[in-house]
This record gives sequence, C-alpha cells and structure tokens, in this order.
Amino acid sequence: MPRSVNAVASRRRRKKMMKHAKGYFGRRKNVWTVAKNAVEKGWQYAYRDRKNKKRNFRRLWITRINAGARLNGMSYSQFMGGVHAKGIELNRKVLADLAMNHPEAFAEIVKKVK
Repeated sequence: MPRSVNAVASRRRRKKMMKHAKGYFGRRKNVWTVAKNAVEKGWQYAYRDRKNKKRNFRRLWITRINAGARLNGMSYSQFMGGVHAKGIELNRKVLADLAMNHPEAFAEIVKKVK
C-alpha cells in the first residue's frame, strides 16, 4: 500500500506559516525552516511583551502620579494611601492623566487627600 502523506494539509500549514513571515528580511521570509523559527520566536516575544506592556504602563503612571503629588507637597505613597483611605475610586491610569493634563483637578484631589 502506498504511503499517504496528506500533502494538501501539509502545504496549507506551511503556507499559513510563510504568510506570517511576510516582511521579514532575507531567508527569514522564504526558507521554510528559517521562517518557521523566526515566526515562532516572534510569537514568543509577542506573548512576553503583552505582559511587559502592562508593567511598563503601570510604572509610567506611578512616575507621573509621583511627580504631580510632589508638586503639591506629598509623596506618592502618602498620596495613594490617602486616596484609598478616602475611598476615591480613581485608578492609576486616570490619576496619571489628571496629573499630566489637568494639574488643577489633580491639585483638588490632593487637597481632599490631605
């Protein structure tokens, strides 16, 4: 009995992977093994950096809140402790936006926390 390899499915699988490699430089875009490795590595980086993106934005927000709080005579930890104690339901993203783009509104929040 002849060997069955299901070339249709194999070809479809390879074409799908090569489509993901479109735009890569050199052999990474048109040689199967190199392209497969490059695409899989890219997916690993993408997975990792989706997590890192959240960390980086949180760090940025904390830095901006700290700068705004210090302009109003408080440290970041004092400010955030006061925000939680007063029951102010604003997250770091919103507080950072207020500190950067609306300093007068942020100053009012700092007054309430003090």
